[in-house]
Amino acid sequence: MAPQRSSGAGAEAELPEYAGHYRLESCLGSGGMGVVHLARSTSGMKLAVKVVHAEFANNPEFRGRFRQEIAAARRVSGAFTAPVVDADPEAERPWMATLFIPGPTLSEHVKRNGPMAPAELRRLMAGLAEALRDIHRVGVVHRDLKPSNVLLAEDGPKVIDFGISRPKDSELRTETGKLIGTPPFMAPEQFRRPREVGPAADVFALGSVLVHAATGRGPFDSDSPYIVAYQVVHDEPDLTGVPENLAPLVLRCLAKEPEDRPTPDELMRELRSVAASYDTQAFIPEQRAEQRAEQRAEARGEQRAAGRLTGRLPGTRPEKRVRGKAHGEAQGEQPGSGGPRWLGRRLVLVAAAVTLAVGGALGSVALFGGDGGRTPAADGTRAASARIGPWEAAPPSGGTGTPHCAYVARALSCARPGLVFALDPADGRLLWRHTVSTSVISTPPPVSGGLVATLTDRGRRLEALDPATGKVRWKRAVPAAGGVQAAGGMLLVTGPDGTVTGVDGASGAAKWSRSLPGQRTPYFRSYAGDPLAYTASVSADGRSTRVTAVDPRTGDVRWDARLKGSLEPIGSSGGSVRFLSLDPVYGEARALVGYSPRAGETRRSPLTVRLQEAHGTVHDGVAYLMAVGGALEAVDLGSGKRLWSLQTSVSRASVPVTDGRHVYVGSADGRLLAVDARKGTLVGQTPARLGARGDRVAASVPAPVLAGGRVYAGAPDGAVFAVDGSGPSTW
Repeated sequence: MAPQRSSGAGAEAELPEYAGHYRLESCLGSGGMGVVHLARSTSGMKLAVKVVHAEFANNPEFRGRFRQEIAAARRVSGAFTAPVVDADPEAERPWMATLFIPGPTLSEHVKRNGPMAPAELRRLMAGLAEALRDIHRVGVVHRDLKPSNVLLAEDGPKVIDFGISRPKDSELRTETGKLIGTPPFMAPEQFRRPREVGPAADVFALGSVLVHAATGRGPFDSDSPYIVAYQVVHDEPDLTGVPENLAPLVLRCLAKEPEDRPTPDELMRELRSVAASYDTQAFIPEQRAEQRAEQRAEARGEQRAAGRLTGRLPGTRPEKRVRGKAHGEAQGEQPGSGGPRWLGRRLVLVAAAVTLAVGGALGSVALFGGDGGRTPAADGTRAASARIGPWEAAPPSGGTGTPHCAYVARALSCARPGLVFALDPADGRLLWRHTVSTSVISTPPPVSGGLVATLTDRGRRLEALDPATGKVRWKRAVPAAGGVQAAGGMLLVTGPDGTVTGVDGASGAAKWSRSLPGQRTPYFRSYAGDPLAYTASVSADGRSTRVTAVDPRTGDVRWDARLKGSLEPIGSSGGSVRFLSLDPVYGEARALVGYSPRAGETRRSPLTVRLQEAHGTVHDGVAYLMAVGGALEAVDLGSGKRLWSLQTSVSRASVPVTDGRHVYVGSADGRLLAVDARKGTLVGQTPARLGARGDRVAASVPAPVLAGGRVYAGAPDGAVFAVDGSGPSTW
C-alpha cells in the first residue's frame, strides 16, 4: 500500500501508513502539534490516532509536551472522554491512539446547525458537568475546555484534548506569569492569578461553552482577543439568548471569583431541579430532523424570554454595565454602551497590559513587564521612524511565520516555513532567498562546513547552499522525514529506521553510517568547545535516560550510559555533561544533574522551585534556565545554589543565550530581553512584534544570535532585526 497523500497545505504532504500496529486510513484534522487520523486496529476497531508533525518529532520540547498529553489523557480515560488505547511517545513519529468516537465537535455542530435547543442544552450541561466531575476526581484540571474540545457522541458529550491539562496540585502554583488557554473560554484567575488556577476554572469554561452552544457566540464577545481578555476579568457576561431557566445557573458558573462557582456535583443537583427528567435523545441532530425543527421553535420562544433577563441574580456581583443588546445590534456611543469611544479606551488599556498568542490547541497569555509603556501598533506594524536598533529587515516574500537564524561566514542565514534566506549582518540587506517545501520550522538551518543545509523535496533531498550567494554547492538524497543536526563540521542525518549517517558538511560525502544501540531515533546536541555530539532517550516509564556520546567525524561511540531519571541535556562544562531532571509525567524541571563520564559519577542539585517546560544553557560554570511562564534563573554548577531569579512575565521564551555579561531571551510576542548575567536584573527589551497574525502561536521561539557585538533576532511579524549588544538600555 502506498503512503497516503494529503491535499491540505497545513498537514504533512505525505502521511505515514502505520502508527505502531494501527493502519492509518484518512485524515480527520490537523492541529498545531500533529495530525489526527482515522485508523483501524488489526481486529478492525476504529481509532483516532494523533501523530506528531514530522518537523517536531526531533524536538525534545514537543516530545515532552506530547508525553504530558498522553499521561493526562490516560489518567482521565473514562465514560466522558475518548479512552486511550495505545501510545508511543518515543517513536520516530510519536503517536497516541484513542477510541474513535463518531460525531461532530460542539463547534462544528453550532456552526452547521445553529444554536442548540433548550433540551439539548440541558443534556449538554449535565454531560459536561459529569465529565468535569470525573476529570477533577483524578486530580486533573483541563484548562482548555472549549467547543472544539467537546465531541457530541450519541451517548453524550466527550471531553478531548488534554494537551495543556495539569494536576490540580501541580508545582505550577508556585510560579508566576503562567497563563494558558483560549481567551474567550478562560477564567478570570487565569489572567489575574495564574498560580491559583484550579478545577473552578473548568467550571467557568463550561459556562462559556454553554453560552456558545445557546447563542453561537461567547459571553464575552469581541473581534479583539485583547478586549475579550479585559471583559473576562472586569465585565459581566452577556447572556442574551440563553434559555431563562438555565441562565441563572450559567451565570453562577461565570462568577468572577472561583469560590462563587458551583462544583460539578452541585451543577448536576441543580440541573435535576431544572428538569425532572432528561431527554435521552442523541446529540446528532441529523438523526432526528423533525424533532430538531420542534426544538428550534421552542428555542426561539425561550430566547425571546431570556432577552428580558436583567438585574442581579443570586450568587452574582452587581453589574458594572448593562449588556442587554441583541447580538449584532448596532452600537451607539452612549457611556458604557460599548461604542467606539469605549472600544478605543479599552484597546489602549489592554494592549498595554496584555500580550497574547493563541493558536491550535495551545494558547498563551502573559502580562507585559517593564516595557516603558511602548506597545505595538494596532495592525502589528510600525512606521520607519520606530525602527529599532542598528537595522531591521522586512520579511522576504515566499514564506510565513517567525524566522530562525544562524550566523555563518559573515552572513545571517534564516529559515521560516517555505523559505530559507540570508541577510547581510551589517545592514540587513537581503542576499538571497531559496524556496523549500518545509511547512513547519522550529530550528535555524543547520550550518556545517561553512555552508547552509536545508531539506527540500518534502524532506527527501539535502542541499547545501553558499551563504553568500545561495547557490547549491551539493545535494544528496536522504531518507524521508529524517532529522538533520550539525556537529563538528558534519551533518548527522537520522533516517526513519534510526540509522545515522555522517555527511561531510563541506563536500556532501557520506563518511559513515550506523545504528546506535538503545537509541531508536537519535536527536543530537552539540555544544561550543565540546568535540562530541550527544543523544538521549528516556525510557517508557520515565525512570531512566540512556545517553550516548558520539564522535561526529567518525561515528564512534565514545561512551554510553544509562542514568537515573528523565533527563534533558542542556550543555557541557568542566568535563561533565549537564542535564535538567524532569518530572516524568508533567515535565517540570526538578533538578540539575551533572554526569562525569571519566569518573562515572552523577551529581544532582535540586532546584529551589520546579520550572515548567524549562530551557537551559551552560556558560562559565553557571546554568541559565528559562521556564514557560517567565521564570529565569541562574544556578551555580559547582555549589548547586541559585544565584538569582527573575520573573520576566514572558509567556513563552527561547533558549537563553549569553556572552557572560548579559543573558538574552526571545519572547513569543517578538520581544528581545536582556538581563544582567551577574545581578539578574532586566536591563533592556525591545517592543513586541506580533504582526498581523498575532493570534497564532509559533512552533517554537527562536533563540537570539550573538555575533560581532550585535544581537540578532526573528519576530512573529516575519522580520529579522539587530540591536547593539553592548547597550541594551538603549533598545
